[in-house]
Amino acid sequence: MKSPFDEMQSPTREVREQYKVYERWLDRQPRELMQARRDEAEMIFRRVGITFAVYGAKDEDGSGTERLIPFDLIPRVIPKGEWTAMEAGLRQRVTALNRFLHDVYHDQEILKAGVVPQEQVLRNSQFRPEMMGVDLPGKVYSHIAGIDIVRAGHADGSGHYYVLEDNLRVPSGVSYMLENRKMMMRLFPELFSMHRIAPVAHYPDLLLETLRAVAPAGINEPTVVVLTPGMYNSAYFEHAFLAQQMGVELVEGQDLVVQGGFVFMRTTQGPKRVDVIYRRVDDDFMDPKAFRADSTLGCAGLLDVYRAGNISLSNAIGTGIADDKSIYPYVPKMIEFYLGEKPILNNVPTYLCREADDLKYVLDHMGELVVKEVHGAGGYGMLVGPAATKAEIETFKGVVKANPTNYIAQPTLALSTCPTFVESGIAPRHIDLRPFVLSGKTVQMVPGGLTRVALKEGSLVVNSSQGGGTKDTWVLED
Repeated sequence: MKSPFDEMQSPTREVREQYKVYERWLDRQPRELMQARRDEAEMIFRRVGITFAVYGAKDEDGSGTERLIPFDLIPRVIPKGEWTAMEAGLRQRVTALNRFLHDVYHDQEILKAGVVPQEQVLRNSQFRPEMMGVDLPGKVYSHIAGIDIVRAGHADGSGHYYVLEDNLRVPSGVSYMLENRKMMMRLFPELFSMHRIAPVAHYPDLLLETLRAVAPAGINEPTVVVLTPGMYNSAYFEHAFLAQQMGVELVEGQDLVVQGGFVFMRTTQGPKRVDVIYRRVDDDFMDPKAFRADSTLGCAGLLDVYRAGNISLSNAIGTGIADDKSIYPYVPKMIEFYLGEKPILNNVPTYLCREADDLKYVLDHMGELVVKEVHGAGGYGMLVGPAATKAEIETFKGVVKANPTNYIAQPTLALSTCPTFVESGIAPRHIDLRPFVLSGKTVQMVPGGLTRVALKEGSLVVNSSQGGGTKDTWVLED
């Protein structure tokens, strides 16, 4: 099997230009020093409380487990030219996705034109009929998007960037991007005088600016809050972190109440009107009157206030229809339909199991493919064919046959690798990248994003819930 594309070295073992200064520095570092720095990072992350809860995992006493996401000391370095092209592709893609969302909840031109099959949208569990005809500020639905990008290709090729999936509902991970950079600057300050690295620390300012920009019309000084499901949520650290970094209140559903067609939060000084909610709660739990009646995480009556235009939600209710894995194959066509442009960033080739020919191909070649649930996330509900046993493949075939519309399949990509500091020393591990794209009055982002790394040798699953770690991502400014 061919070796995958290596971010640091060419096939002839030459160090790539963007890594040359770093590699010379790394060569001079004793292993004991790097080990000590890794231990220090873990201690600091633990002290600050940068953990995530693992669903279904239990400690010996039966309680749920809190884990650190392992942090790797070796950065992922992206040259300026590569980032410039990627940024243009991200801006194009997220703009088209927001146009699609506005369209499917209004005139449905793309469905009438037959570019996206009608039943794929209207019968999809992520489509929210309650949002039909609701006008949002700037026609923006996904204000915060996390777009997962991989570089695929072999060592003897150039390695091309592909979009693996779009996360438009409540994308997480940006706090790790920010904390990883702080940690690298603390542990290795000399590296930042040796490189011109684009900053990321201003992300909370851009986020607050984006949220304020989409406040209801006529509000000059909008009150923004972050809505969390509470401290038992796996990403609670991030919710608290972002609220604190933006200088806004962190609230739970019980802190909010609807009165007279507006949303108020309870404070010690009495009720205070809220204009923008950055929600980290899924659609189904946002309003027990409109969606799940048993939800205690949202605010009763919120949807009516939203539909009346008296509150803004980031992201909008109903954005899930655009990041559903069964809609993903149509994004390149959306870019052409709405923008009249060719996609800058390509999709990974995708088989829709709902199509008879695709289903036959997937069942015949399951051992070579990655098969995913269309609503799945976090690396769950999927089969990585080359890593599965014959018995697992046969079982999964039965699952897919029973409900083909629920699955898509993609070729197993040779994800690029990046040198990573592991127990045995420095070794290549597979990585991806999640840039965070903000859409308000304009589309903007900080350079880079969160690089996730599969720490198990040979593993392609980078999700933190499946044992993945993270790296600092450097975009060079020269």
